[in-house]
Amino acid sequence: MWIGIAEFDFLLGDVHSLKTKRSLVRPLIAECKRRFSVSVAEVDHLDAHRRTTIGVSLVAADRGHVVDILDSVERFAAARPEVELLSVRRRELSSTDI
Repeated sequence: MWIGIAEFDFLLGDVHSLKTKRSLVRPLIAECKRRFSVSVAEVDHLDAHRRTTIGVSLVAADRGHVVDILDSVERFAAARPEVELLSVRRRELSSTDI
């Protein structure tokens, strides 16, 4: 069993309220869930208007599948015009690593 985790740190565009931030973050999270069948949540910078960190995780039978999915999610996140991807931290773990 392989576990993949990633944290995507974003700078949001012209955002001046948490309500506007949520209108950008919610669709991003929903599309990641729908398109890649991964678990996704906002995990940091919850009270900051212009920053957010999105956490993504998945479990698969082989490492190659985990790497492919995380690569796809990263490309998707980097291509979003309304947000700027600042950094990505990711890790693939085997069940024997835990």
